Amino acid sequence: MINAAIVGLGRWGRNIVDAVQGRSERLRFVRCVARRPEAAREFAGRHGLEISTDLEGALADAAVQAVVLTTPHSLHAGQIIAAAAARKAVFCEKPLALRRADAVRAVEACGAAGVPLGLGHDKRFWPSMRELKRVVESGELGEILHVEGHFSNETTRNFYAGWRELATESPGGGMTATGVHVLDAFVNLVGPVRSVHARLIERPPRPEPVDTVSVLLQFENDVSGVLCAVRTTPQYWRVHVFGTEGSAEALEQNDLVLRACGARPRHLSFEPVDALRCELEAFADAVAGRQPYPIPVEHMLADVATLEAILRSIETKGPVSLSVLC
Repeated sequence: MINAAIVGLGRWGRNIVDAVQGRSERLRFVRCVARRPEAAREFAGRHGLEISTDLEGALADAAVQAVVLTTPHSLHAGQIIAAAAARKAVFCEKPLALRRADAVRAVEACGAAGVPLGLGHDKRFWPSMRELKRVVESGELGEILHVEGHFSNETTRNFYAGWRELATESPGGGMTATGVHVLDAFVNLVGPVRSVHARLIERPPRPEPVDTVSVLLQFENDVSGVLCAVRTTPQYWRVHVFGTEGSAEALEQNDLVLRACGARPRHLSFEPVDALRCELEAFADAVAGRQPYPIPVEHMLADVATLEAILRSIETKGPVSLSVLC
């Protein structure tokens, strides 16, 4: 059993604790770091968590083997580096960083310290996405030509408060909330991105953001791609891979549609899983040395590099090559 500290006890931090506490035989939380301890005291008491207000206390605790970060994006790199210096394994919620240079520093710190680094992309653990990955790797779609992805939800409308309101923490419309999950799916399925051309369209100011993001992508292997995100519409997830012999389309967590030339579409449905628990237990396995965390650091860096290029493209209103970020 891996003993961990949760750093940041907002809505998502509590979701993560709830996913494993008393339910997992591989990871449990023993400590939490909260900026407002009084607001967290009832939750912490219910889950048996010791409360502190500073990361240093958790890193100095010999009973803590790993830290899980659900903190503002701009803090991730520094906190990962501090955890690595304390020889603590680190699980960080997405995005790993907002700039590739910061992500490189974080990855290198963990590598130098010899501690595992996990990244919170729970969609990789969805049954639909696991099967989509298997289908793509099997070759049954033929040569991969194009990918499309769309992830929208109204979560931002319902939870648009605190640091998530800041443009410095949540730039690019829905990119840091939902778009990065599609980016990670693309990198996992077809590899790193060569160039992007993005467009952010914003509506007049309202209590919550109303905007859309559209991105054209070209991958290193000349696969083309389209990514979209809307922050106020009901949740919708779709990742569709097109090949010379057919296509495969993941819809939400548990459904996949396979289309082959000259055949009727096949609709597959899978038993649901708790993806949050799956990713945290995969991290616990990495900490225990049973197997590497399933998201390679090369993918983590490719995700952040693509995000940074998209944000630059939105700002400059033109195409951006990822080579300028290296």
